[in-house]
Amino acid sequence: MRLFVFILLCISISGCDIFSTRSAEPPNQPRSNYQQAVTPDILIANLVNSLKDKSVENYLSCLSDFSFTQRVFVFSPSSGALSQFPSLSEDWGKKNEEQYFTNMAAKVGQDIPITLTLTNENYSPQGDSLIYTATYSLNVPTNDPNLPQNYQGDLRFNMIRDSRAIWSIYYWQDSKNSDLPSWSELKGRTY
Repeated sequence: MRLFVFILLCISISGCDIFSTRSAEPPNQPRSNYQQAVTPDILIANLVNSLKDKSVENYLSCLSDFSFTQRVFVFSPSSGALSQFPSLSEDWGKKNEEQYFTNMAAKVGQDIPITLTLTNENYSPQGDSLIYTATYSLNVPTNDPNLPQNYQGDLRFNMIRDSRAIWSIYYWQDSKNSDLPSWSELKGRTY
């Protein structure tokens, strides 16, 4: 009888494959195009890709971190946007950027990218930092009738290489240059 129970136990254990490996589960997060920004070009590519991927973590990684740069991130909105959207006050920082980005990304379909196109790019070294200027076109494909889909303007980024030798943006100035709304207006509408 003991032998019968032992054989039955062995058959049941070997039949349920408790020692076999299982297939890996797919990752929870989509694959990211983020790279350590060891050059200003990589920093700009990270910004463009963070919008395309709608990755708030990668977007915020493009902005300065006081613990590594001793500079607090500052955003200066386009003229007219501040009076239209008082939330764009002078103390706008990374927390505000996180809130705006999260709200904006939620208004766009999961598999639909946000597209940032930069032209007229210029890099000007300034000692330990760099000034980057460009004209931007931003497309936010949303179905919200109260939110325009296209934005245009000029931007200026003051960039610095932090204590880890990673470039980040510590000052962002936005300027309106056409009849289309500026990026500041997008921030004001989605904050």
